[in-house]
Amino acid sequence: MEENTKKKWTILGFSIWRILAYFIIYSVLGYVIETLYSMMTKGTWESRQSFLYGPFCSIYGLGAVIMIVFLQYFKKNNNTLFWGGFLIGSVTEYIISFLGEKIFHVIWWDYSNMPLNIHGRICVFFSLFWGFLAIYLISYANPRIDKLIAWIQKKFSLKTLKIMTTMVILFLFVDFILTGFAINMFYLRMIHEHDIQVNAKEKMENLYEKYYSNEKLANIINTFFSNRKIIRTFPNLKAIDKNGNIIYFDSFFPDIEPYYYKFDKNLKNELESILKGERNEGRIYQYLKAS
Repeated sequence: MEENTKKKWTILGFSIWRILAYFIIYSVLGYVIETLYSMMTKGTWESRQSFLYGPFCSIYGLGAVIMIVFLQYFKKNNNTLFWGGFLIGSVTEYIISFLGEKIFHVIWWDYSNMPLNIHGRICVFFSLFWGFLAIYLISYANPRIDKLIAWIQKKFSLKTLKIMTTMVILFLFVDFILTGFAINMFYLRMIHEHDIQVNAKEKMENLYEKYYSNEKLANIINTFFSNRKIIRTFPNLKAIDKNGNIIYFDSFFPDIEPYYYKFDKNLKNELESILKGERNEGRIYQYLKAS
């Protein structure tokens, strides 16, 4: 969404509004892609959202924005785009992985078992993938997103678009803060209740007492950020104990399914067919209606 006033606030040639629009659109697309991938590979509809609420996978949004903005310096040809994507994608992936672990105590991915990896956060295989993705993103995908934004601009006034964008960004910011707090409270609760021997165990226990000794605050935490809510929203949450063992929190709750819905094998096959280009949407509707 371009700013039509005389003074424009830009980042490397992109208006703030267009960058925010990219972030929102790619976050939603990322959520859709991850959800379909989960359905195809696991046969389940499980949460692939970044935060507690809303269909947003912000890792995709942030990654897309960084790639689009900085790849402008590598648009000479596909060769420069590839190596630009290799470099920018790798740095971005490492930083996001690091921040996710430090802020949310979440390990979103782990490449430790893959060759030529750095701290399990990035590896050559996926860095090469970022290179090919850069070519696809800049040459094919993003021009179509620009056309979508131009179409939206024709349907709404600039003022309306700014209000809508601001509201979504504010929602995501609040969601981000709530998510960080909720996951940290859950993390403290799991360490205390299941006596997980992590590094800085004493510090964690002190923090647990600080928050959960307040009865009103504890009731709010347990009501709005219950074990079921956290497990279903973030099914892959885990901790690493002092011995390096990975402990998945959902293993403590066999009665809580770490997904919203499990499809039968026939529907899973139909989903795979659609992703391969076959047209079976009507049959999928029948399966869902029957279930």
